[in-house]
Amino acid sequence: MTVSNLKMILASGSPRRRELLSGLGYDFAVIAPDIDELLNDGEKPEEHVMRLALAKAMLVAQDHPDELVIGADTIVVLGERILGKPSSPQEAISMLNFLSGKAHTVYTGLALAVFGDDIIKSDFDKTRVVFNQLNNTDIANYVASGEPLDKAGAYGIQGMGSFLVKQFDGEFDTVIGFPSKLFLKLYEEVVSCRNR
Repeated sequence: MTVSNLKMILASGSPRRRELLSGLGYDFAVIAPDIDELLNDGEKPEEHVMRLALAKAMLVAQDHPDELVIGADTIVVLGERILGKPSSPQEAISMLNFLSGKAHTVYTGLALAVFGDDIIKSDFDKTRVVFNQLNNTDIANYVASGEPLDKAGAYGIQGMGSFLVKQFDGEFDTVIGFPSKLFLKLYEEVVSCRNR
């Protein structure tokens, strides 16, 4: 289901999100907003990813009111600890040591906004991931590759970091940072609202 006159903007600099959205067959522009991704006190993981996904979408949508803007945010959660992107190689090593041999949950929030029509649709998805037991050499080599430094939890399930993962339960795309099934559901809701 598509609306030919509705142009699309991905409010994210993530190359993985670009690849997944392109893979669904959509044409879109990319505008990466600069927002504070700090966690609010007492905020649940799903609240956090939905708030930031919406903040990213709305920041761009205000300047592009007649276009569909897509915001997304991904975090990794283990116990009470929420892991975003590492700020340094040392933090990436710490995160991977923390995740080693354990199960964690990846949350990705999506928000779709057409500012001019006052349409906002948002939701989240989560996937459980179990890590292999990692040794210090594997972690050091992986961090030295540079791949973990722009990813929540300091790893990419689809890249070199696939060796870290023992198994997962849920959508693979959610771990990458763009749950395709959820996007298509929200997109259809936007289209439905515009066709009323």
